Parts: sequence; structure tokens; C-alpha cells
Amino acid sequence: MNIIHYGTDAAPFDSKTAITVGTFDGVHCGHKGIIERMLTVARENNERTVVVTFDPHPQIILAKPGREPLRLLTSIGERCDLLHKAGVDTVIVIPFTKEFAAISADEFIRTVVVESIGVQHFFIGHDHSFGKDRGGNEELLQQLGSELGFHVERIPPLVCDGIVVNSTKIRAAVNAGNIDEARSMLGRPYSVRGVVQHGDGRGRTLGIPTANVKPLDQNKLLPANGIYVASSVIEGNVEIGMASVGVRPMFTDDVEPTLEINYLNLDMDLYGRILDVEFHARLRDEIKYATVEELLIQLEVDKQQTKMYQQLIIERSAS
Repeated sequence: MNIIHYGTDAAPFDSKTAITVGTFDGVHCGHKGIIERMLTVARENNERTVVVTFDPHPQIILAKPGREPLRLLTSIGERCDLLHKAGVDTVIVIPFTKEFAAISADEFIRTVVVESIGVQHFFIGHDHSFGKDRGGNEELLQQLGSELGFHVERIPPLVCDGIVVNSTKIRAAVNAGNIDEARSMLGRPYSVRGVVQHGDGRGRTLGIPTANVKPLDQNKLLPANGIYVASSVIEGNVEIGMASVGVRPMFTDDVEPTLEINYLNLDMDLYGRILDVEFHARLRDEIKYATVEELLIQLEVDKQQTKMYQQLIIERSAS
């Protein structure tokens, strides 16, 4: 798959292109419906497939002062990897700025999509809008398609358990620690990509060494504080562990949550490695225990519960 950074890399023009445009945060089941339809039409018409996306997320750039910053389901790297796995030929990443946000939908389609990239089939989600003041919608696309010679297809929403799947609902599920609900809408476990950094060594002192994983994207959404069953693929092996998201109330006065994971069957130096931590189940809340002994007793319970998921996680990873 080609990744093109618009404005920096040359965007090769090809009029025989099936294209869709959006942020695609999470690359969830609803997004996959759009992508799968685009891939089908592209195969039938011998077209390349292109996803145009934006980084940073438009809501981060356009957020009003004082508002809580948007937390992302996927960093741009995670997003591109997921689009590659979905079978997309090319991802074009447009740097989103306030200046870019001022471009009208009409101008965006004419100058970026039609003139710079090329388009024969344009696919749009059921509720997607774009351009200045979100003026671009299916109606405008149909008008421009008739004028400029491309086809437009609107993809209906995906409904999961009676709920229309979208990124906002998935963020709410992750933020609440509802890992199963998030997985059903994502079509995979929720994950966090980060680099392993040195911590204070407390876990190793307690006999439970942990990898302290700092998300690569500062806007990445962490699940609700608590203890989780998690896993990572390390040197080709699925390593199961118990992950802690929180502020470690027994040992620190931190207010910003951190992510650390104890891999049950792994003893190696992970410092500096980039890991994808997948969340499979939430075991409990983060608790401030009265003594270290009480904490260790609970961690042993957590460990035994985590082991019960091992075979299921391995089977899911293989499918």
C-alpha cells in the first residue's frame, strides 16, 4: 500500500480511481462497509482504491478553547495499517489546518479530488459531510459528479445490536471500559500503540515486572482506569498479560493515567520497543489498597483470571 502525504509527496493522478474521503478514526465496522463496497466496485472496473484522510483529526484543530480535547481511537499510523489490512491501494494523508478547513466542499472536490487525484467512483458514508462549514454532502457530490463525470454511491449505516456504529459511540464505550462493546463495533479488540519506557521499577521490586507503554499519539484514548486482560505480539508470539490503566493511587499522586502491562510468560528487555497492546476483558476497577500485601494478593487473583483467557486470545489472534 502507498501512503502519500499530500503537499509533501506527489499524488499520482489516475482518473480510474475509486475513492472515499473521511477521518476514519477507528477504521470500525461501519468504515469497513464503505471500504469493502469500494473494493468490490474497483475490482469490477479495474480501478485503484484510494482513501483520503486527515491528520491531525479535524475536531482537534477546530476545537473551541476550553473544551476537553478529542481522544482518538487510532493514531494516523494505526489507521494506515488498518486500511492496508483492509486491502486499500493508496492512503492520501492531508495535513489538516485551519487554512485547509476554510476550503469549500466544492473547491475541495474540484481541485483536490478531481484535478489532483482523479476519480471515477466516489463513496460516501450515510451521514458524512466535509468542507467549510461541512457544506459537502451527498447532494453536492451528485451535482458535481454529473458535471465532472464521476459516479457517487452512498453507503447505508451499519447497525450493531440495534445501534448505528460510529466513532463517537466506540469512544464512549472505550472511555467507560466497555471493552466487549467496543470490540463488537470495531470488529477487533481495541488497542493502544506505544513505546516502552523506563518506569520507577516498582513492579519488578514487587516481583511483577511491567512494561510502561507510552502512547505514540498524545491524543490516544486509553480505556477507563482499571485492570484488563491484554496481549501483544512480540517477536511473532502472542504474549498474554494483565494491563493496568490508571494513576497507581498507592504509590503516586498522578492525575494523568498511564498504561503498564505485566506479560505472564515473558522475561526480556522491552525498553524502546513499539508495542500494540490489545484489550480483551476488564477485570476490575483500579483500587487503592491499604497495604502492599493486599495488593499482591489481588494481583495473584488477577493473574489467575487472566490465564483463563489465554486460549481464547490465541485462537482469536490466529483467525
